[in-house]
Amino acid sequence: MPKTEVFLVEDNPADVLLIRVALAQVPSPPQLRVANDGEQALALLNSADFQPQLIILDLNMPRVDGQTVLQQYRRKNIPIVIFSSTQNKAEVQRALSLGAREYVQKPLGFEPYAEAVRGIVERWIPERVEAQV
Repeated sequence: MPKTEVFLVEDNPADVLLIRVALAQVPSPPQLRVANDGEQALALLNSADFQPQLIILDLNMPRVDGQTVLQQYRRKNIPIVIFSSTQNKAEVQRALSLGAREYVQKPLGFEPYAEAVRGIVERWIPERVEAQV
């Protein structure tokens, strides 16, 4: 079976590192591919041979933000989870209306943060694996 791949769209290197550490703690950890902004993300997502099982998307990024990625991303078969520090309810609602499957607020502190990341993976990847069987 091909290795599970998670695509992280995140501009903050500290968050990328925390997510890498959190994913390493998951049983059979997924591969992590990272884009540092929405522009990089859309370029990768628009290539036909790139098929991650899950996209974790930050909303607030330079150049092209998460909302724009949601608007311009066409293949809706890959679940997108917003993982952001925003508390703006209108932004969250807009992201969900544009096709994000879930919004998870970035918690403070390593352990709650790692638990949130592991929870996203556990909620969204098992169903993908079962669907392929």
